[in-house]
Amino acid sequence: MTDADRELTDEAIARAIGRAWTDDSAWDLLTALTELPDRMGGSPGERRAAELVRESFTDAGLDEARIDEFDMQYWERGTSELTVETDSLSRQFETIALPYSPAGDVEGRLVDVGYGTPAEIAAVDLEGAIAVASTTTPADQRFVHRMEKYGHAVEAGAAAFVFVNHVPGQLPPTGSLRFNEEGEIPAVGVSAESGDWLSEYAGRVEDVRASLRVDARTTEGTSQNVHATLSPATDANADRDTATNGTVLVLAHYDAHDIGEGALDNGCGIATVAGAASILAEIEGVLESRVRIAGVGCEEIGLLGAEALADDLDPDSIRAVVNVDGAGRFRDLQVYSHASEELEELAASVAGTAGQPVVHEPDPHPFSDHWPFLQAGVPSVQLHSEPPRGSDRGRGWGHTSADTRDKVDPRNLREHAILTALLVWELTRTDVASIAVDDLRERLVEQDYEPGMRAAGIWPAGWE
Repeated sequence: MTDADRELTDEAIARAIGRAWTDDSAWDLLTALTELPDRMGGSPGERRAAELVRESFTDAGLDEARIDEFDMQYWERGTSELTVETDSLSRQFETIALPYSPAGDVEGRLVDVGYGTPAEIAAVDLEGAIAVASTTTPADQRFVHRMEKYGHAVEAGAAAFVFVNHVPGQLPPTGSLRFNEEGEIPAVGVSAESGDWLSEYAGRVEDVRASLRVDARTTEGTSQNVHATLSPATDANADRDTATNGTVLVLAHYDAHDIGEGALDNGCGIATVAGAASILAEIEGVLESRVRIAGVGCEEIGLLGAEALADDLDPDSIRAVVNVDGAGRFRDLQVYSHASEELEELAASVAGTAGQPVVHEPDPHPFSDHWPFLQAGVPSVQLHSEPPRGSDRGRGWGHTSADTRDKVDPRNLREHAILTALLVWELTRTDVASIAVDDLRERLVEQDYEPGMRAAGIWPAGWE
């Protein structure tokens, strides 16, 4: 690039970022999404959300925005009841069924398994019991995902599973039990306040009886991904599906659980992508490789949209993946580089040049839409955001009815959209080494993820 070309490029980027400070497109998309009755994977609401995302991509100036369908297992929530009886009283506790819970009617003793870590579950007798586990994990231990806790409880012979929110506020939590398939035993979420009573009753072994009823069903269904493309000037005559210099894939999921507005998870993420797309569209002529922008469905029930997208793309054609899941929620950007030192350094450089703080997490994890690409060796970064200091560990308001638009600051959406666009711009002109799959596997083994991923049914078949 000549000095003159570099000057023109810098001017184009500066103009696009300048306009971004007054761009309301991210907030407008977030508002439209959170006005919907729900965006549960496979539902009519999720379909309408996909149409809104496509409209936002078109308004941003992206080319050929389209919606592609894929098959999935559609889970519908019915009612659920948890009753505890003693010799002197009968109490019902508010519950919500967890996605992919089967229908069922179970009676059994309550067993408090604490945080639901493998060691805690192994230390008690769960045969025929109703396991009660917290949503959080001690800070000095690796985070144990809900799917892992459920899987270990199933293996231990539990008849049902109760997931207790560690955040107070009468907020039963939700979250999928399996990826795109029905679980083995009924499961529900209850509030921290209800969980306190359940722990109390679990300690009264002699005179306590519990029953759990779940009404839900799983049927064949469809969901959808939204696609659009930006191409560099040098790629103008290339086939749309074969980039001459590889493709940077930017994605975020737009679905949400049906118990809240899904503003934080992941309305903020897809809104951040929409804001970044507007910036990238303005500098399309100076991009140095193709950029594919995607809104994916069904993340919350199993990364299904990302899996469908990965099946349609050749991993060797993807330079890098930028997964925007959690960005825009809080003030400071948080970057998961997933074992790529080059991505770590690049993200730090972009944030530093922009004068913005960034929190870095180097270790890989399998619980977001980068995973189908990362396990194929594609270098992947997840853009999240750091919650305020002193916050409890875990997702906070997410996966509860308190996940609403009033929690969102539009300034965070704008700033994170700018940082996302700058990172993508750098990735179009920076080669990042692929991830050695054997090394990735070892990193996950070192983090003690393998037993949990096997219990959750998500350990890759090729890694046996």
